[in-house]
Amino acid sequence: MSETFTTEASPDPATEGDTAATAARQTGAEGVDGGVGLTALLVAAARAIETHRHDSLAQDVHAEHFVRAAPACVDWPVRIGQVPEGDANPLWGRFARYFGLRTRVLDDFVLGAVHDGARQVVLLGAGLDTRAFRLDLPPHCVVFEIDRAGVLAFKQQVLNDLSAAPRTKRVPVPVDLRADWATALTSTGFDPAAPSVWLAEGLLFYLPSPTETHLVETVDRLTAGGSALAFEAKLEKDLLAYRDSAIYTATREQIGIDLLDLFDLGPRPDSAGHLTARGWSTSMHTPFDFARRHGRGPLPEPNDALEGNRWVFARKPGP
Repeated sequence: MSETFTTEASPDPATEGDTAATAARQTGAEGVDGGVGLTALLVAAARAIETHRHDSLAQDVHAEHFVRAAPACVDWPVRIGQVPEGDANPLWGRFARYFGLRTRVLDDFVLGAVHDGARQVVLLGAGLDTRAFRLDLPPHCVVFEIDRAGVLAFKQQVLNDLSAAPRTKRVPVPVDLRADWATALTSTGFDPAAPSVWLAEGLLFYLPSPTETHLVETVDRLTAGGSALAFEAKLEKDLLAYRDSAIYTATREQIGIDLLDLFDLGPRPDSAGHLTARGWSTSMHTPFDFARRHGRGPLPEPNDALEGNRWVFARKPGP
């Protein structure tokens, strides 16, 4: 899952101090042992639970092995039957279902973009994403995984222990998103002239606003016509209004992850509008749209921490 980046330094000197403070708060450990890195394991556990469901929306046979390999989460469940309350548990029931649904929707997006001609997949803050191993991608497709060296090393060790082989060419790009990740990406073989599909899954709401804008501008600069981008956004004006929601409370109390302490609480940029102004076509959906479409997943409830979540799909017109 794409939850283990660190924030890129803001190009705006006026916000540099705030950005640095946010980065220091969010970075935590180099690998998956703390900070935002730990959320990659949360999403891996959710994918493992989804994998073992009889009505699974997404299959990831590697996910539970990441969970079991990390000391921080060896006691976390990887099957819903290991949770006493089952699906009534806000964390391992409803929230895990959310991550399972998100995985399926973005899987479909990647496969659709590749079918339409994308030859490169770029995972921004790749974390423990295993799409190079799970998805039926053609052999000419290349998957680039951008994340910190410690995260990618942990993932590679687990995959090596499983003797897992990717279904297509996979290129890890060990670089912090605060550094010059664009140069690191192109130096490993990414071709800005070739159609690509980009994912920023579970990423942008951790970033300060100027950093998100810079990242989106960089993607636009590196993206050829006929390419696609999917990202997740949060539209709440006050995230702290949901501090006592069932999902955030359960995540804090059951596994010690305070998501609101990791999210950037400042105003969010209109990245979808920014892309539209640059000629992209964009569409925005709630997760509940897809829950209804697939017949499973979270639906709205009172004091809902998912209320402001949006999934944005953007396409850059071809030549």
